[in-house]
Amino acid sequence: MRLGLTLPQFGPFADPALVPTIAAEAEALGFESLWAGERVHAATSPITPYPGGTMPEQFRRGLDPLLVLTLAANATTRPLLGTSTLSAPLHPPIHLARSLAGLDRLSRGRLIAGFGLSWSRDEYDAVAVPWRERGARLDETLDVLAALWAEDPVQHSGEFWTISPGQFQPKPAQQHVPIYLGGLSPAAFRRIGRRADGWLGMALPVEALRSALAGIDDQARAAGRGPIATALRINAAIQASPSADPGTGPVEQLVDYLHEVAELGISDAFVELQLTTSTPAELLDQAARIRDAFRP
Repeated sequence: MRLGLTLPQFGPFADPALVPTIAAEAEALGFESLWAGERVHAATSPITPYPGGTMPEQFRRGLDPLLVLTLAANATTRPLLGTSTLSAPLHPPIHLARSLAGLDRLSRGRLIAGFGLSWSRDEYDAVAVPWRERGARLDETLDVLAALWAEDPVQHSGEFWTISPGQFQPKPAQQHVPIYLGGLSPAAFRRIGRRADGWLGMALPVEALRSALAGIDDQARAAGRGPIATALRINAAIQASPSADPGTGPVEQLVDYLHEVAELGISDAFVELQLTTSTPAELLDQAARIRDAFRP
């Protein structure tokens, strides 16, 4: 299992000047993937509640994920660069296709395009996209990306967008940019099984995670497709192995959990440290301890 790290982006880390330094340090430490998320709008009194409780205060200050990954692409040569997650229905897909193609070329083919729907109705209202259309818009976004990244001339005609025949250049560096999708609902699993190269998972208890992976594999087989990869986000603020010694510290417990989920055949896991640290030095110190302790 490859080990990754989220890039500086939220709260006290919402400073573009930090991204190249921390990205380069993470690469030097041996992290194999780097990730950025998206928070378009942090409502004071949200219409839809934050999953699991109150939204972390750090999310009220953040950088655009594609800016973060562009800075990281310039500062590194080896790690994969992924979005976890980019809320695809909030963006015009032709703009998304252009930005992601450029980022893939800049990084020489290291992009993983990870999409989700966002839990926040306030974000949909802020960009004038109907909440009820979010699933259908995600599906059509995937159609648009496939059309625009294929051979010219390109075109698309759908429910939400019409793109007349034309040229779309430059294409991504990769012949096929991996598409990962998030979600835990039956509808999300069906979409992942039919359309995705990977699942953007969350750090569930091991048995619940095993069940989710089996459900996604069932959907992929039903669609006549092969195994689906997984990139697992692990929030260091809350995640520990249920079997960990309670006398051990949070880093040791997190590493125990990494070893447990590696046994499930997960291809990538990445650690979120921005909610448990407040300075670059502290973040890199924790990252180094995790990287040294986890050797698959």
